[in-house]
Amino acid sequence: MLVLGIESSCDETGIALYDTEQGLLAHALYSQVELHGEYGGVVPELASRDHIRKTLPLIEEVLVEAGLTQQDIDAIAYTAGPGLVGALLVGAAIGRSMAWALDIPALPINHMEGHLLSPLLEDTPPSFPFVSLLVSGGHTLLVDVKGVGEYVLLGESIDDAVGEAFDKTAKMLGLGYPGGPILAALAEKGIEGKYTFPRPMTNRPGLDFSFSGLKTFTMNTWLDSTQTEQDKANIALAFQTAAVETLTIKCKRALKETGQRTLVVAGGVSANLALRARLDGLPDITVHYPRQAFCSDNGAMIAFAGAMRQRALVKNNKPPTFSARPRWPLDELSPP
Repeated sequence: MLVLGIESSCDETGIALYDTEQGLLAHALYSQVELHGEYGGVVPELASRDHIRKTLPLIEEVLVEAGLTQQDIDAIAYTAGPGLVGALLVGAAIGRSMAWALDIPALPINHMEGHLLSPLLEDTPPSFPFVSLLVSGGHTLLVDVKGVGEYVLLGESIDDAVGEAFDKTAKMLGLGYPGGPILAALAEKGIEGKYTFPRPMTNRPGLDFSFSGLKTFTMNTWLDSTQTEQDKANIALAFQTAAVETLTIKCKRALKETGQRTLVVAGGVSANLALRARLDGLPDITVHYPRQAFCSDNGAMIAFAGAMRQRALVKNNKPPTFSARPRWPLDELSPP
């Protein structure tokens, strides 16, 4: 079964073709970083317009790369939420229209489920069950994963997502957009121990996160410093160390609470090398990540999630539905 995946939840247009027998055949990604860079963040209306311009040419590109035509596609998966509603509607409208014209199923996919399942695209995928840490610009979630669609939310951020905190901290330090990768690179020049930042909500039980206070602490430290380039690097390192340690402490708690020994980390922040190094050091735990190219939003994860769900829909004789949801909690999903 050949599935076309369309990802358009925010500022990246991702297209991919996944075959249930041959695996990932082709994928392409267009990033809007340059478009939104001058504004210091994503402008929703501009994002939607750019998805309109890029989606169809990228679909044609991956079909040519795979040596296939539209008539070879068996189903189309599109990101239905969560995300920017205008951007979501572009992918939903194009995906649904193509599916109608080709007389094939159209599958609405949860964006976070796509991230959660993306490590299964690797050569050595994790086996169910496992604990998943989903870390991105919009979400910070710990999830107990029993199988596809069988998710129990263990903890989430009560304010800023960790990726959002990285980006906002980078902005207050004048580092540009997107801030997370720039801040992580600057942190490599920092001097260990110059600053010690708090690990929020780790001195109390539970698996929820909070990063707004850490962001404020960082800003106050920056304002009280001499604001040299070395100060900036030292603060970037202290912030990253605190954020990584906070995530690690919560992951250890989640693994202990569930009794799991496998941790899956996905989402944009899963590309952070400091986070990977810290989690890889956990004793008696196997950690899985998507490849670097699939940490950020991409069409491959949507095509794969669509293939998993369509295979189950055919087996269970369930009809697909059509929707776009700017808010779509992961624990509201059900098995296909």
